[in-house]
Amino acid sequence: MRKISADYIFPVSSPPIKNGIVIVDSDKKIIDVINPTSNLQPLTSEFHEGIIVPGFINTHCHLELSYLKDKMPRGKGLDEFVSEVENVRRNFSEEEILDALVKAEDEMIKNGIVAVGDISNSNFSFKQKAKGKLKYHTFIEVLGFHPDRAEKAFEKGKQLQVRSSEFGVRSSITPHSPYAASEKLLQLINEEAGNSNGILSFHNQESEEENLLFQNKSGKILKRFEKWGIDASFFQPAKINSLQFILPKLNKAKTILLVHNTYTSSQDISWLKSNIQHLTSNIYFCLCPNANLYIENRLPDISMFMNEGMKMTIGTDSLASNDSLSVLDEIKTIAKHFPKIPFETLITWATKNGAEFLGFEKELGTIEKGKKPGLNLIQGIDLAKMKLSDEVKVKKLV
Repeated sequence: MRKISADYIFPVSSPPIKNGIVIVDSDKKIIDVINPTSNLQPLTSEFHEGIIVPGFINTHCHLELSYLKDKMPRGKGLDEFVSEVENVRRNFSEEEILDALVKAEDEMIKNGIVAVGDISNSNFSFKQKAKGKLKYHTFIEVLGFHPDRAEKAFEKGKQLQVRSSEFGVRSSITPHSPYAASEKLLQLINEEAGNSNGILSFHNQESEEENLLFQNKSGKILKRFEKWGIDASFFQPAKINSLQFILPKLNKAKTILLVHNTYTSSQDISWLKSNIQHLTSNIYFCLCPNANLYIENRLPDISMFMNEGMKMTIGTDSLASNDSLSVLDEIKTIAKHFPKIPFETLITWATKNGAEFLGFEKELGTIEKGKKPGLNLIQGIDLAKMKLSDEVKVKKLV
């Protein structure tokens, strides 16, 4: 057994423990979490300066896009980013793609990540995921804006899901975004989610263009469809924001993760609370701030989500839109731009909430007896103020 102590233990499920001790067995299971008293003799054989927190949960990643690191334009907006991905991705071999995703997984492990919600459009990552180095839930993404493509797109997703099950990789079929799924395709996804108690994840309001499409059938997304030869003549604008369009159509899902949310407004949240109360407690919002800055050079109104009591998680997005796959780097960015958000809140988003959304809460997310959450040491933090800075680092202990 290892007896590990630090200046503070943050179990997340309970208040921080000053000079606390975590006892871990050889199988990485938590045997006990001790709050020492003045009468208690030191039990620990190793003491670390800093804060011990559970292993991080990365709820949004595109592992199979890791080969695109440093290949995409910065700050030019989502439309140009997506177009460039389509142009560049044809230039790489399967071997290059596989090599890059293995290295990306190693980077996540080094950065203290223990579980990932990963988007897949192919089977490239399944063999690596099957090795069990990290826990994964794979979101098999299906795309089909035109209703005539719905059944074919969904069937392609089902075939990919069969392939994932052959590798023992847990998965669910999900839309890419509101603008990339017809109502017919959403109906198929919703029925599947209801039958399988499935969890869903989709890109939400990542650009202003998404809302423009649904409000009045205008903007760059429509022009992109035209450029790709997609007939949009059938599409009638709902005259509401995209979030308000899609959520009622996915009412059979167990839980839903909305990713990016760069242009989600307080009016959207008010609508959510007023119109679909039965879903509100099952909806999580994922923040990928470094990707937001990389692509749109803009962040969501994160304080608004916190003040509205929304359940928040953290994602890294892909190396196509980020310089690292580090949950700590993401919460450091949030802390820099929203300094009033408490450190303990950020850690909850990065651990407990992500584990709950992915369905890994019985094992991960909090430091409690019987769990195997992994232990990360946060080094270089100002312990008096509990504030993150650029100098703060993470070291994986367990």
